[in-house]
Amino acid sequence: MASRLLPVRDTDSILSQTAPMWEQMRGQRLFLTGGTGFFGCWLIESFLQANRAFSLGASVTVLTRSPERFREKASHLAGDPALHLLQGGICSFPFPEGDFQFVIHAAADTSVQASERPRILLASILDGTRRVLDFAAAHGTRRLLFVSSGAVYGDQPAEMTHIPESYLGGPDWLKPLAAYGEGKRAAELLTTLLAQEAGLECVIARCFSFVGPQLPLDQHFAIGNFIRDAILGVPIRIKGNGTPLRSYLYASDLAVWMWTLLFRAPSGEAYNVGSDIGVSIADLAHTVIETLNVDLEISISGEVTPGVARARYVPSIEKARQQLGLRVTVDLRDAIRYTSNWHRDPNSPAHNRS
Repeated sequence: MASRLLPVRDTDSILSQTAPMWEQMRGQRLFLTGGTGFFGCWLIESFLQANRAFSLGASVTVLTRSPERFREKASHLAGDPALHLLQGGICSFPFPEGDFQFVIHAAADTSVQASERPRILLASILDGTRRVLDFAAAHGTRRLLFVSSGAVYGDQPAEMTHIPESYLGGPDWLKPLAAYGEGKRAAELLTTLLAQEAGLECVIARCFSFVGPQLPLDQHFAIGNFIRDAILGVPIRIKGNGTPLRSYLYASDLAVWMWTLLFRAPSGEAYNVGSDIGVSIADLAHTVIETLNVDLEISISGEVTPGVARARYVPSIEKARQQLGLRVTVDLRDAIRYTSNWHRDPNSPAHNRS
């Protein structure tokens, strides 16, 4: 994916909603893992924008396996003097010198598919989290945000329309596909133990599904695949029966939520991060083609099995809404339109202030 600025509309929105919080970063250093992924790109770019806009004199050190690949992907960011790249793997990276008051652990090696190498995936989550926590405990960290997943809840009960943080279900740990969810659950516990033992303030973000610029259109994200097909003008193929419910939070809202959790959320708490407006996969495909005004065939290969409840993956966000004032500000159709515009043309209106 070519290096490209995020839409000005989005970075302006992030800064306007988070402006009072950034004073905590004045003169401070942030350590970030997962900086080359979808989340990382939004966090780095919004951080650098805030650093310039508010003259914070702050810096961010980003862990990456390949600084060269990062510079190629994000050349528009790599030259910023407030950005420092640290080469290393998540399980064995060398500790940079000095104190880092803030840490965001967002790394998750999803290239290792749980269905293919679940033991390695589980080990990478646990060993990587342990390494980051050891780093934080030894480098003056005051606040740490651990990026977890809604996968920690396991299958959402059919009768539960929105899954709350208080739900104590979990993945079936006897199945290899549970490696990701179980790994994140155990990593949450490691994070909580560190908060207790070392006196750090640790917050957990349980993330669901997202859409926006920088989202890959050629991976396992249904909404990204549908947008790609609409851009290319090819039929949308749904392999399942189209009934599972998902929800999608736009990336500018995601960034606002993540910064708010890092700076304001009470230590020891977990918060769902996502939209609470569910949509079926079939309806999502129709919404994409209607929003982008294309005439495409949609085929659904799976069949509905009578008596089998539809799968759901939709969070309750009441806790974040009530305790932190967080909300969904970009609706799904706008999110689809903004994402498509960014991928189609870097000079599109999505990059302007209008």
